[in-house]
Amino acid sequence: MKVYVINKRDRPLMPTTARKARLLLKFGKATIHRREPFTIKLIYGSTGYTQPGNLGIDAGYKSVGFSAVNSTEELIGGEVKLLERISERLAERRQYRRQRRNRLRHRQPRFNNRCRLRGWLAPSIQHKLDSHHKIIKLVKEILPIKKVTVEVASFDLQKIKNPDIEGKGDQQGEQLGFSNLREYILHRDNHKCQNPNCKNKAKQPILQVHHLGFWNQDRSDRPSNLITLCSKCHTPANHKPGKFLHGWKPKLKSFKPETFMTLVWRKLTTDVGYEATYGYITKDVRREYQIEKSHHNDAFVIAGGTNQRRIEPIKYQQVRRNKRSIEQFYDAKYIDLRDGNINSGTELFSGRRTRNKNENTENLRKYRGQKVKQGQRRIKVHRYPYSQHDLVLYEGKVFSVIGMQNKGKGADC
Repeated sequence: MKVYVINKRDRPLMPTTARKARLLLKFGKATIHRREPFTIKLIYGSTGYTQPGNLGIDAGYKSVGFSAVNSTEELIGGEVKLLERISERLAERRQYRRQRRNRLRHRQPRFNNRCRLRGWLAPSIQHKLDSHHKIIKLVKEILPIKKVTVEVASFDLQKIKNPDIEGKGDQQGEQLGFSNLREYILHRDNHKCQNPNCKNKAKQPILQVHHLGFWNQDRSDRPSNLITLCSKCHTPANHKPGKFLHGWKPKLKSFKPETFMTLVWRKLTTDVGYEATYGYITKDVRREYQIEKSHHNDAFVIAGGTNQRRIEPIKYQQVRRNKRSIEQFYDAKYIDLRDGNINSGTELFSGRRTRNKNENTENLRKYRGQKVKQGQRRIKVHRYPYSQHDLVLYEGKVFSVIGMQNKGKGADC
């Protein structure tokens, strides 16, 4: 295990061993600077002699690999899993902001504050770009780095979808000729329910468009997030955990990673002075030295690693700091008169989905038997010391915090 060291002027030095760091802390010659990765700060003066290394970054949409290497060993390495669902969280924030501002409807309008500066990026893209810079900044704060190299790429999405495209076709999207998005999705799916286990035997089933990411709050209307289902398969019961729509990921190609890299590759390299490399170069080096494919290993090769001594990779995962939801609703439970099982009120629902009665399904409320669990609302009164994904040791077992409501009495783990 390596312990990273900075001097009393916050300049990074070479890492040391855990034993030496423990002695420095014991005799008061150093203090703890940060816990993860573990870094100490020297109190006394030092010569400042270092052997600077190269930092390699395997840029990505969902995960980022990083590795710092010098001529003899790998100094640090690992992988960061980036936060997802930024768009949905922004939509939630916009909802609360509108509610708050509706109470100030007499306030003078401020439309001029809504301008977009040159080089503006969508917030979800900007967050992932900022995360890359944050990782680089963290490593440079604890290690002497002389060069940063980032693996980037630029993609022609039209060429990926259709290699034979040419002329004006390169300027036309996949939805050309369709009056709306729903019509395009139904045409793409051949006007058939895409559930492989669909048991709807109607000659002309009622077709609906389902958001694949509905189970994790992804409600975006991009084609790769939409699929055709019939009204028998597209029910609230099938959205519940354990049912087939919860976590269902059919093979629909999404070009989010390619779009992200196309938008930000210059901002990751030339705009900030980092060097650029490309995937085919990394792949050739991995093959030559028989290095397994992973984000961490790619970053090791990007930094100039070949046969240097490796270290145990660090695994990070970004988490949100605060859940904005003030109220949490838990559904009531009933005995299902058909089979005696316990189901929620959402599963035994009225069948009404739209104002068009022809698209409604069977009213299942008549099958609600005795109520075995009362529905409840849990209110978050103030900010608690525990946040989502915090690990808590309770009665000898480790739990992950989901949320906190009702003055801490309703903690979910």
